[in-house]
Amino acid sequence: MKELTVRVSRFDPAKDESAHLESYTVNINEGARVLNVLHVIHDSLDPSLSFRYSCASGQCGSCAVRVNGEPVLACMEEARDGITIEPINLPVKKDLVVDLLPTLEAIAFLQPIKDAKLPDKSTIDAIKPLKDCIECLACVSVCPAVAVTKFLGPTAMRQEMRLALDPRDSGDRITDAVRNGLFTCTTCQACWKVCPKEIEIPAKAIEKLRAHANRKGLTLPRHLEVAALIRETGRSVPRTGVTFFEQIGEVLEPYGPVKATVGFFIGCMYNMRQVQSALDAMEVLKRNGIRVIIPKEQVCCGSPLIRTGQLASVDSLKQRNIETFSSRKIDTVLTMCAGCGTTLKNDYKTPFKVIDINELLTQYGIEPPARLPIKATYHDPCHLMRGQSIRDQPRELIRQVVDLVEMPSICCGSGGGVRSGNPDEAAALGSRRGEEIKKTGAEIVITSCPFCEFHIAGHTDKPVKNIATVLLEGYKEKDRMKGTPQKQ
Repeated sequence: MKELTVRVSRFDPAKDESAHLESYTVNINEGARVLNVLHVIHDSLDPSLSFRYSCASGQCGSCAVRVNGEPVLACMEEARDGITIEPINLPVKKDLVVDLLPTLEAIAFLQPIKDAKLPDKSTIDAIKPLKDCIECLACVSVCPAVAVTKFLGPTAMRQEMRLALDPRDSGDRITDAVRNGLFTCTTCQACWKVCPKEIEIPAKAIEKLRAHANRKGLTLPRHLEVAALIRETGRSVPRTGVTFFEQIGEVLEPYGPVKATVGFFIGCMYNMRQVQSALDAMEVLKRNGIRVIIPKEQVCCGSPLIRTGQLASVDSLKQRNIETFSSRKIDTVLTMCAGCGTTLKNDYKTPFKVIDINELLTQYGIEPPARLPIKATYHDPCHLMRGQSIRDQPRELIRQVVDLVEMPSICCGSGGGVRSGNPDEAAALGSRRGEEIKKTGAEIVITSCPFCEFHIAGHTDKPVKNIATVLLEGYKEKDRMKGTPQKQ
């Protein structure tokens, strides 16, 4: 047995204006789950505590709660001392019990076809990744689009895709999905990361539904414009000034001994819009012994097309980019755009290794910069933290140069084609991000994604900087303190 103390959210609509936390100390067996703790509290300390449970084996989804802010199944999550147990982020009926009914009632059901044929093996295999949903609604509770739009949510989209694949169903699932907010999803992947069944809703449902919508002529007009721009120029954003490529050579040698040689995949935004961030990154790499090869034939990675379901020219983009680096015998390709990185890692089959700049710098270690007397907060790009599982490395770099204060890791609203296709939604999510930034009291915002840099800058009065820029500022301060001439 062990003793632990937990805090549990309590709310009784009959007498409480808002929820509050109460502390309980319990004795439980080693390895007990959160659900066991709730049972002990209810049975021995406070029988008024309300929570849901059923199977207690991770198969029904009834006991979904938040532990330390993250949705989990209470029956599967090990209880630890000091945890906070709250309801998932849906309307609360009492204590840990939330109102599931409106969402569950909106989930589509099969509309049978008379004399329908059974699905063949390939169809069954396509359905399998979507069929394990236990309707716990953890995914809905973390969806940023649900919070600011009328989007039915990820589990509804998962069901629409499942039914779209089923030959026994007669519904017009693609049109239904578009009407119910298919293009409001930011593809932030929060739904997948909290799903107890690990259903990849963005890739297996959202993006596939969007591809079907494209074939039916239902793609949003602004997304069609982006696709046309890529076909015409090889880039997803138009030129606004001198590009990165026009200011840089094809091979950048480091200032000291060579630690590693990488090819650099620039991406559209860093080449065309957030150019200074990319130039700053090159200085940081040169300062830390990295030789950089920058092939100028590279084009858009295809992420804006994949995320919006416009797949016709994606294979040709992939082929060109792979050949561009392979022809130079490059075995490691560096990215600093979170979207490009997750696309090259997860949507390509490359003969070379793909590594993010934060991974590279922490792997080889960096020259210590001077510390700057600045309090900063860090915004986790969705396609970096969730798409590439890169969370700790940026923080390791940031803490070497400034004081870091954390804020919740939520989507800023710039991804998945939402900024271009649904600007009002993107603005609403950007405003939420701005409010969280304000709460931190930080003087600057740091991130590692050009779309996040660009979008967040419009929703906060604080400077938004790339990690590389902040590191470079630390190096410049170090040189100033030593009286060292600035490198050009």
